[in-house]
Order: sequence, then C-alpha cells, then structure tokens
Amino acid sequence: MPVTSLINDQQKANPPCLVCKAQANKPRLELANSQEILEESDSSNQRVVQALYEALSSRDVATVHKLVAPDLEWWFHGPPTHQYLMRLLTGASSDTSSGGRNNLKNKRQDSCFRFAPKTIVSFGPTVLAEGFDHARSIAWVHAWTVTNGVITQIREYFNTSLTVTRFGDSTATVTNSDPSSPATSDYESASPPSRSSSSTAEITPLHCPYLWESSGSDCVKKSMPGLVLAI
Repeated sequence: MPVTSLINDQQKANPPCLVCKAQANKPRLELANSQEILEESDSSNQRVVQALYEALSSRDVATVHKLVAPDLEWWFHGPPTHQYLMRLLTGASSDTSSGGRNNLKNKRQDSCFRFAPKTIVSFGPTVLAEGFDHARSIAWVHAWTVTNGVITQIREYFNTSLTVTRFGDSTATVTNSDPSSPATSDYESASPPSRSSSSTAEITPLHCPYLWESSGSDCVKKSMPGLVLAI
C-alpha cells in the first residue's frame, strides 16, 4: 500500500480532536471574557460618578437623588469649613450659630465652589476623582463606592495626600530561625517570638500593592498630611 494512502487512512481513523482543542482554548476565552466584564464594570461606574458631577454643576436635584443612595455613608478628612459637598447636598449651613449674615456668606461660598474633576479612575466599585481650586489653594479627592449603579459611599479628602493600595496576601512566607533577629518584609514587621514558642515561626506578610496616588501637593504648592486608603 502506498505511504500516502496509509497516512490518509490513519487520519480518517483518528481525526483531530476538535473537542480537546476547544477545551484547551476555553480557559483563555473565559479569562478574556472576565477581563472585558471588569473593564465594562469600571467604565460604567465611572459614568455614574461623572454624571453626578455634571448634575451637581447644573444643580439637577432629580438626577442627584437618582444617583446617590438615601443612606449614603460619608467620611470626611480635612478642615470642617471645606465640607462643600455635604452642604451642597444637604443644604445645611457651615455655621448655624453665627447669625444670618454669616450664613448667607457661607452659602455664597458653597455655591461658588465647583467640583470639576481633573482625573477620574476606577478600581472595581471604587471610583477616584481628583480636582483643584487654585484660587483657594485647595486640592480635593473623592473616593466613591458604586453599587449596582448607585453611589453608596463617599470618602472625601481635602488638602490631604492620598495613596490608594489594595489588600492582598503574599504567597511567600518568612521563616525566622533566630529569635534575636526577626525577619521582616516590605509590608510587615515581625516581632520576636516568645521564648516558649518554637524556634521556627512562619509569618505570612501582608502585601498591599500600590494602585494610585494623588498629586494635590504638587498642584497647590503646599505641604499636606498623608493618608493611605486600602480597598
């Protein structure tokens, strides 16, 4: 029998395993699809936050109510006089004990403050926005939490240098065989084990990868306290 005929007969008897090839490509396709879903979710959350800033700028109360949960969780770090966003949303005065003239002045200052973000980035449900008011030497950062298209939490930072990290566990372990010389890592400092403990202690360091850092201190040319937000 000719060799070519023998090869053709073998190929007919043992056709290529198309199912095996499809299964081999399946994990890669699932990974790509998951990445697309995450990117679409990030983009959707950014659009929600951008829509809120536009509604605040145009004083569109109805849209603000649609985008913000009624039980919004609020965190603020900065001078109390800079709580422009809270007073803008609630209509409260910054000083109710100073008389009508001061209240009117505060309301005018609040109405003049514009939240126009220069940067908006997102990491899952967390959306970060940063802006500046050079006339007042103010830098601000908002860390919004978006859940199912609705803003449920706001962390507000005024004149504060913010670094954002993500919680995660390192796969590496630190083995300490000398109680007098505790092992350390970039994110964790180990204390010497007690003398009653084993001579070898396994420690899982906390790994917090860097995600984002504000640039407010450079833009307003002033020193600021620093905080770390872990998400």
